[in-house]
Amino acid sequence: MGQDGKTMLFYMTDKKESFDNDLYVSFLEGGDIWTAPKSLGKKINLPDYNEMSPFIAADGRTLYFSSDRPGGLGENDIWMSKRLDDSWQKWSEPVNMGAPINTTGSEAFFTLDAGGEYAYLTSSDGAFGASDIVRIKLLEREKPDPVVIVTGNVYNAKTKEPLSASLIYEILPEGIAAGTGTSNHTDGAFKMVLPYDKNYSIRASADKFFAISENLNLDSLIKAGYKVIHKDLYLVPIEIGQVFRLNNVFFDFDKYFLRPESFTELNRVVAFLNEYPNIEIEMSAHTDSKGADEYNITLSHNRAKSVMEYILSKGIAASRIVSKGYGETKPVAGNEQADGSDNAEGRQLNRRVEFTIMKN
Repeated sequence: MGQDGKTMLFYMTDKKESFDNDLYVSFLEGGDIWTAPKSLGKKINLPDYNEMSPFIAADGRTLYFSSDRPGGLGENDIWMSKRLDDSWQKWSEPVNMGAPINTTGSEAFFTLDAGGEYAYLTSSDGAFGASDIVRIKLLEREKPDPVVIVTGNVYNAKTKEPLSASLIYEILPEGIAAGTGTSNHTDGAFKMVLPYDKNYSIRASADKFFAISENLNLDSLIKAGYKVIHKDLYLVPIEIGQVFRLNNVFFDFDKYFLRPESFTELNRVVAFLNEYPNIEIEMSAHTDSKGADEYNITLSHNRAKSVMEYILSKGIAASRIVSKGYGETKPVAGNEQADGSDNAEGRQLNRRVEFTIMKN
C-alpha cells in the first residue's frame, strides 16, 4: 500500500501452472472500490521471470521488488527502479541492490521506514529456517527521495477537545487530492507522509464542522533530508458568530488580486454555502501593523472584496455575503516582541482572511 492510502501494489500470475509473477498497481476510486489491476510495464515485468513483493517508498516514486531476472547474485534479488511519470508504465532501468543486501540465497519482501535509513527484508542466507527477517542500513545511493512526516492532532476549535476526523491533503494550485487518512478517535492524533517539492493544503473533515485548512509549502524547502513537522488541525462548529480562518488564500505582497492557489480554498467556501443555503456571512481581511492605518484599511477592504467577488462569481447570491476590511484593528497576535523587535510569526497570523457566520 502506498503512503497516500490510494495506491496498492501487488504481485500475481495470470499464467496457468506457472509461478512466474508480475507486478501490478490498483488505485482507490472511492469507498472500497479499486480499479482493475494494471501491469507496471515491460521494463519491470520481464517474460519468463518471477517479479514479486513490490514496495513503493514513502516518496511515491522509488520501487523495490524481488526478482530472479538475469544479473542477480542468487535465486531472488532485491532490485530498485524509479517511476518516471504518472502512468505507472515508465520506469528507470532496474538496478540490482548488490551485496550485502543480496546474497547467493533468496531475498524478498523489502520494506523501509519512512526516514529511508534502514531496510527490512527476508533472506535465506544463513537462515535458521526457510528465511529470516533481517535489517540493514542503506547507503545514500540506495535510499528513496527524502520525505516530510507531518504529525498533529485534530481539535474542536471551540471546546479544544480532540476529534476523530477524516484527513485530506491536496496539491496547490491544482487542488489535486494527494492522500487521505483518519485521526485517532481517542486523542485526534494523526500522521501523514508528504514528498518534497509540492505546496499542500491540509485539513480535517467531520459532519457539522467547517475545517480550518493549513498550508504546508514544501516546494520552497531544500531537500535537506527526512524531516518531522508538527501541525495541529482545527474544526469549527457551524454556529452563528463562529469565525473561520482561510489559511490557503494568497495575495502578492501589497496586492489584492487572488493568486490561483487560493481557488481550492475558496471553492470549499462556495460548497459550504451551497450545502447550507440559509447561512449568511461576513468576509473580512486583516493586515499587520506595518504601513499607515488608512492604507491598511484600504488594502484589507480590497482583499475582502476580491474574495467576495470570486464567491459571487460561482453563483452565490449577493444577499448572503458582505465584505469588510479591518486593517490592523483586530490583531490575533502581537506584531512586536516584548523587547520591541519584530514578531514575524505574530505578523503572519495577523495577515489573514476569514469569514464569520452572521445568520443561520
